[in-house]
Amino acid sequence: MTSRIAAYFQFQRYGTDMKREVIAGLTTFLTMAYIIIVNPAILENAGIPRGPSTTATIIAAVFGTVLMAFFANRPFAIAPYMSENAFIAFVVVKVMGYSWQTALTAVFFAGILFTLLTLFKVRSWLAESIPLSLKCAFAAGIGLFLTFIGLNETGIVVLGVPGAPVKLGDLSQPSVLLAVCGLLLTVVLISRKVLGAMMIGIVATTLASIALKVTPLPHSFVSLPPDISPILFQLDFAGALSPGFFPIILTIFIMAFLDTVGTLLGLSMRADLLDEKGNLPEIEKPMLADALATVAAPLLGTTTTGAYIESAAGIEEGGRTGFTALVTAFFFLLALFFAPLFTVVPAHAYGIALIVIGSFMISPLAKIDFDDFTEQIPAFLTVVLMIFTYNIGVGMTAGFIAYPLMKGATGRIKEMKGGMWVLALLSLSYFIFGAK
Repeated sequence: MTSRIAAYFQFQRYGTDMKREVIAGLTTFLTMAYIIIVNPAILENAGIPRGPSTTATIIAAVFGTVLMAFFANRPFAIAPYMSENAFIAFVVVKVMGYSWQTALTAVFFAGILFTLLTLFKVRSWLAESIPLSLKCAFAAGIGLFLTFIGLNETGIVVLGVPGAPVKLGDLSQPSVLLAVCGLLLTVVLISRKVLGAMMIGIVATTLASIALKVTPLPHSFVSLPPDISPILFQLDFAGALSPGFFPIILTIFIMAFLDTVGTLLGLSMRADLLDEKGNLPEIEKPMLADALATVAAPLLGTTTTGAYIESAAGIEEGGRTGFTALVTAFFFLLALFFAPLFTVVPAHAYGIALIVIGSFMISPLAKIDFDDFTEQIPAFLTVVLMIFTYNIGVGMTAGFIAYPLMKGATGRIKEMKGGMWVLALLSLSYFIFGAK
């Protein structure tokens, strides 16, 4: 059985093995298990009941991640996106007054459009038009973005006061001290090349938190999945086809398109999956997996799905194939029945992995020609705006707009591929409709 799995997922080709892939898959799951709690909590603001939404979140993650595993053979986990769920709940439903059923129909249409563009290889054409400098910036920006999230989740860095957006957290807090100790343990294990270092750090910090009563144990470890039927197949096509609703569909499409392209390229660069031209071979396969997952998500009762940046945690543990994704999907499936157990991992434990990931993902910056301002400035804007606006989409769009402007201003337009013009126009549309 093991040899068949190794052959199917091409372990030898990617220089990995069963043990490494299993540890990688579990590590990815532990860093993104928070979505089981957070996504339903956000969507509850749109009127989607929390119980059914929890089931929908897990099933959507399992479906998309299994697709990624078997169809694309990539170590990327798929789940509902955080920025898109907030846009649906707080902008489309609460501010604009549409029902959640109508809002999810917009996600469905965006997923159909994703699928068509992928099948006709438009998405892969656009991805291959992106210059190497921006691909490197995506990887580094996503890494530092994860580090910033991790610092905030652990309490090491917290929101500041007017004039100082962030500040050092209260280091006397037990949770912060545990995070610092867990971080030190993790980096020591990594430096000693211990397999599963990040997973060990997360688990050790969680157990210490429970032992010191910083993190409470759940009342039960096993629970039946809440009934999904109240939100299953509840789309409102009539409302979504009204003329005034088109900008919302366009916004959701642009937001998800930019997020998925940047995440796939950034993760692939860190996993050393790009070819000599800086492109991801057969990129249409992972793109089709996330497109089909986005079609299925609103039918289940949840929002846009796509590859998760937390997949970088599994990649750093050596995950290189779809078996990593399959292991992650397996643990999501277990979470249907053991949700209280998996959600006991506190933010100050999984945040450790997010901090460490950033230190690995900044290395692609060395490939950027910093003597060429037409390459340097767009890459710089991409990285800093991802972090300081707390929005990956804003950073990417800034890079897509700045790149043709810099090339045009220096008379070097011919260096650009045609797809970059399309990405620049999409980016302008993003700022007009969707930069929230």
